[in-house]
Amino acid sequence: MAKLDTIIHQPIRLRIMASVVTLELDEQVDFSTLKRLLDVTDGNLGAHISKLEQAGYIMLEKTFVDKKPRTFVKATGRGRDAFTDHVKALQDILTPPESK
Repeated sequence: MAKLDTIIHQPIRLRIMASVVTLELDEQVDFSTLKRLLDVTDGNLGAHISKLEQAGYIMLEKTFVDKKPRTFVKATGRGRDAFTDHVKALQDILTPPESK
């Protein structure tokens, strides 16, 4: 049975990962778009992104667009694998024993 990932399991981090793993491998999402999508504050999103980055689940790219700083978020291969495993663990929990 797959195990829940305590880093991903936190609701906001789960939503961040769900958002970034749906992107193509070469795609990324900017911080502001992610903030609006998840309806969280800058500080809250920043703290959760930092935790996911420390775990190696996401990568950040900081750049300038029209002389304004922008941060882009992208899932790593490790992050995609961890998310897949976490979803599998959730599915195992939700599957009735008689269906297994």
